[in-house]
Amino acid sequence: MNKYTVTLTQEDRQSLKEITSKGCHNSQKILNALILLNTDEGNYQESRAVNTEISKILKISMKKIDRVKKRFVEEGIEIALTGHDTSRVYEHKTDGDFEAHLVALSCGQAPDGYARWSLRLLADKMVELNYLDQISHETIRQILKKTKLSLGGKKVG
Repeated sequence: MNKYTVTLTQEDRQSLKEITSKGCHNSQKILNALILLNTDEGNYQESRAVNTEISKILKISMKKIDRVKKRFVEEGIEIALTGHDTSRVYEHKTDGDFEAHLVALSCGQAPDGYARWSLRLLADKMVELNYLDQISHETIRQILKKTKLSLGGKKVG
């Protein structure tokens, strides 16, 4: 495994100390700042801590310390503190046509033996009608919530 050496300038140390001591910051950003401050091997460090001590005190894994040090050395202090932005793109399974059919179905008569539509019944019926290969009841809930059509607002009977 590569050994990554963290060397901070005086300005970097000062900004990291400000992050850890005051202001409102993300907990992971504070942890990463503490890791960088304690693993610094530069001229401005009073006493350097060993990775095992840091992991015990901060209650984090050794792997996290290594990842933060690697990000600092390879990509800089900002990426080491905040991490990467996600580049994952989620593909939508539903479209406006599907949502319109779902709303129309949910406003209609419930199947025999049921007082009203449930989310699982709606999901199963939409699959049965071949609108999609599969869909979860959670997706149905989100679509109905988005259209402000709640199945739980009415009293039965």
